[in-house]
Amino acid sequence: MIDILNAEYVRDYIIELEFSDGNVGCYDLNSILQKNIVLTNPLKNKEYFKDFFLENGALCWKNGLELAPMSIYLRLQEAGKLSRPSQIAA
Repeated sequence: MIDILNAEYVRDYIIELEFSDGNVGCYDLNSILQKNIVLTNPLKNKEYFKDFFLENGALCWKNGLELAPMSIYLRLQEAGKLSRPSQIAA
């Protein structure tokens, strides 16, 4: 099972996600926000968008929108947008 361990706002509607298997990827939510859905409409406000949090390994917003980590992971994997951060030698 894959969970999101860390999420950081990058720019626009892009969030960098660190997954429990060590992979990292930038997830662009622009396509999701173009849909006119009650749960995604508030995210069109950038300040609201930036107010995401992680709960049980999922990416969430206070209006109840929850994006499953495995779904995001598979989308990033299929797009070739997952990578492992390089190890820095001390």
